[in-house]
Amino acid sequence: MNTIQEQIKALSEELRQHNYNYYVLDNPTISDYEFDIKLKQLQELEAKHPEFAEADSPTKRVGGEVTKNFETVVHEHRMYSLDNSYSKEDLLDWETRIKKMVDGEVQYVCELKYDGASISLTYENGMLLRAVTRGDGTQGDDVTANVKTIKSVPLKLKGNYPPKFDIRGEIVLPFEGFNKMNEERIEIGEEPYRNPRNTASGSLKLQDSAEVAKRPLECLLYNLTGTNLGVNTQFEGLVLARQMGFKVPDAAKLATSIDEVLEFIDYWNVHRRDLPYETDGVVIKINNLQQQDELGYTAKAPRWAMAYKFKAEQVSTRLNEITYQVGRTGAITPVANLEPVELAGTTVKRASLHNADQIEKLDIREGDEVFVEKGGEIIPKIIAVDLNKRPIDSQPTQYITHCPECQTELVRQEGEAQHYCPNYNGCKPQIIGRIQHFISRKAMDIEGLGGETVALLVNEGLIGNYSDLYELTKEQVLPLERMAEKSAENLIKGIEASKQIPFERVLFALGIRYVGETVAKKLAKHYKNIEALSQATIIDLVTVDEIGNRIAESVVDFFTSEENRQIIERLKHFGVQLALSEAVLANQTDKLKGQTFVVSGVFETVSRTELKKLIEDNGGKVSSSISSKTSFLVAGDKMGPSKREKAEKLNISIISEQDFLNFII
Repeated sequence: MNTIQEQIKALSEELRQHNYNYYVLDNPTISDYEFDIKLKQLQELEAKHPEFAEADSPTKRVGGEVTKNFETVVHEHRMYSLDNSYSKEDLLDWETRIKKMVDGEVQYVCELKYDGASISLTYENGMLLRAVTRGDGTQGDDVTANVKTIKSVPLKLKGNYPPKFDIRGEIVLPFEGFNKMNEERIEIGEEPYRNPRNTASGSLKLQDSAEVAKRPLECLLYNLTGTNLGVNTQFEGLVLARQMGFKVPDAAKLATSIDEVLEFIDYWNVHRRDLPYETDGVVIKINNLQQQDELGYTAKAPRWAMAYKFKAEQVSTRLNEITYQVGRTGAITPVANLEPVELAGTTVKRASLHNADQIEKLDIREGDEVFVEKGGEIIPKIIAVDLNKRPIDSQPTQYITHCPECQTELVRQEGEAQHYCPNYNGCKPQIIGRIQHFISRKAMDIEGLGGETVALLVNEGLIGNYSDLYELTKEQVLPLERMAEKSAENLIKGIEASKQIPFERVLFALGIRYVGETVAKKLAKHYKNIEALSQATIIDLVTVDEIGNRIAESVVDFFTSEENRQIIERLKHFGVQLALSEAVLANQTDKLKGQTFVVSGVFETVSRTELKKLIEDNGGKVSSSISSKTSFLVAGDKMGPSKREKAEKLNISIISEQDFLNFII
């Protein structure tokens, strides 16, 4: 007779296999009733003998864990977004860029782009360790308890697997399950859910995992991420993921040319309507992982991947009114207020009109019947006017001349598309917008403080700029709407904690026009502290890598303002980080200043990423392609012949990994 522990182990293993057959292979070998009976047997055994229950027991799938606050987790490997293309020409241009940057034959992997909630799963020693939402790509929310209830997510892996890795994918809600959920909601008199994607995304943030377990969510995986994964190509990675027990869509195809990629796109543009899930395009990736590594990333997206978006759905509706919004930089954005209309699963009431030129180009007028589509199927935009339905008394749109908020006369600089309100310090939407930017996740990331609370604080006269945040007290914020004792405490703690945010993020948070995340990092690295940056001239600034006249002028204008200088002094007084830390400075030198490096091949002592960081930390510049401005080509193993030929032709020094490391000793 088997022991209780052996019975639990055998029953767990059997149920895991049945679960895999049903949810991953879509090939059940027993009925739902038989499965439920076996699951109940296991639950009863584990209840009597909890000491024998396994960490990855199938009973964990039913949920029950309650998460009050979802912890923010920094991704070990950043989750980048993808660049989009909408035409054959876009893809051909991408192919041309790729072939200039890598050697050898280029193959592509085509995968369907599923419209769900992005997720990153971390596995260690074959067990699910953590599930984190995409968030802003740098950090997301830990939703492990909820994801464990999704039957197609393996809690324990099969076969051979790397010791630790991440795998990325989409949590989706199939149409059949979504429709069934809505039927049940309508039956009990509740509003139906709007679309599968938003419902899937919202499910991940439910506090009770037992509620998540009731939803027929699925997890489709498509990308292994980590080091020493034991694969050399993206396609091998998909095969390995299937072998480990992940649900990897079998639509993925290896293509040897862009023509084959286009055939794949044409096929699925028609047949996507037969799929059980929402999909809005195709993702094309370079197959060879070494070539991916060599191509690297821009500030926002991998150069080795491209999303092709299927043609957006279009509808027509009436434009009732044009209103105007003021952004944090003073930029004026005209907005079309529409007769509500269903579009790509959501109700659209507003669409951006971008600027005065766009209104004039399309001759958009109030009262027009307009054609609306979702740009990239996310942001609604007006693409044309139905002139046949234009009212007889229609009048051309006269763009506003004064700020809709503070009545200041608008300005439009030569070469600029947008009008601006110049009342930098007196226009309330600009003030609120700048503070909202300051507290945002990629900037100061102040926990407990959201955009609505910022607006309340400004409207109540408690703050007038972001330095005022550091003088707030719990007693001041407690009377605010929806502010309880605990939330007030958390807000003040969050503000205090933000004093540890590093200088490059503080610089981004200041909201200097044209200074995004990447530019802020470059300026922080070059000038090392706010004093040096504030004294830089336009001539000084344009000598910094990738800083042009427009950015330089904006930085100088910012520090010319006496009010901005006073705000910086106050931030300094409150202890906000306005200089690079000693630890960062200790790793930086000017040994490679003025030199440009191209890195190619496979390296032994350090990884390609580490090598690039060493170049930048020592004052050098990394370039992706060889030109007459290149100082050195750092050649690793398996470097392609064309890079060597080009370097030799231009008389550029070719050095080894060890030669480079000797440079910086």
